[in-house]
Amino acid sequence: MAAPRSPAEWPGLEGAHERRFGLFVIGDVGIEIRASLPDVRFTELDADRLSYAPARAMVAGTAVNLARPATCYFRRVGVLGKVGDDDFTPVIRRELRRIGVDDHLRVEAGTPNGVAVMLRDRPCGGGRGARLLVVQDDPPGRRLAEPEVRAAAAGIGDADVLAIDGYSLLSPVSRRALSAAARLARDAGTRVAFDLVPHDIDARLPARAVLPVLALADAVISEAPTLARLLGRPAPAEGFEVRGLLPELDRAVPGRPLWLLRFGATSLERVIAYRRERLLMEYPTGYGDGVERAGFGDRLAASELYWWLSGP
Repeated sequence: MAAPRSPAEWPGLEGAHERRFGLFVIGDVGIEIRASLPDVRFTELDADRLSYAPARAMVAGTAVNLARPATCYFRRVGVLGKVGDDDFTPVIRRELRRIGVDDHLRVEAGTPNGVAVMLRDRPCGGGRGARLLVVQDDPPGRRLAEPEVRAAAAGIGDADVLAIDGYSLLSPVSRRALSAAARLARDAGTRVAFDLVPHDIDARLPARAVLPVLALADAVISEAPTLARLLGRPAPAEGFEVRGLLPELDRAVPGRPLWLLRFGATSLERVIAYRRERLLMEYPTGYGDGVERAGFGDRLAASELYWWLSGP
């Protein structure tokens, strides 16, 4: 019997041959400025510096970043997020229409949209340069409320999978909304996928604030070191160390979620797929030298969700 194919092999990272299923995403939506600095190392800066470099502004945020590649796999994609009320709001809505995503946005009157700035410095020694990510404190998404989620219950119930992420856990208001969304999905028979970000969530929240949401998930995507630190375990680097973490997951989280644990030199090179007491497979993602990191994780997640729903 042939070995089962990994998500990186099928459907692959370029999209599915047949678009199927419905995906509903809840997360951050805003504006991001990205720039790479070919002539600057952060550690060398000791004064003001003007650098001409590739830079662009784009509609982004965790929800949009997943929804964009997901449209190459899923027949229907919807996005729920809370946005501000400024000149960027129509830009955000136009971008959702352009990529073919259903707009379930909630607008907070009188507040600006969230803005993030991502700078990557000059690579050193053949590596990828350090990344500095500056995110506006207290963006509108932190105030997505439970009634706003309940108003989108029909969209959640019509989807095959609800995708949520850990940024919504960073405020009590959006944390309650996230838990309500997961319960609405479970009651409707919609699967729940949870992305354990930010990758330093263990330094921002105690495990008791995160584990209840993991217990509501049918699938969890996480960098293995993040999950290990959250559970108070040493961060694994190699596959055998990740496999040693698996019994800890079974003890910490009830049920039988599918764990997709990323690991490697940059925590993106390989994945272990695991369900309680059963190692499903270990596979390379295709990430390595010469591969653009920005957006790769979301493309991989979209392919993994499609693969999972297809019942490998």
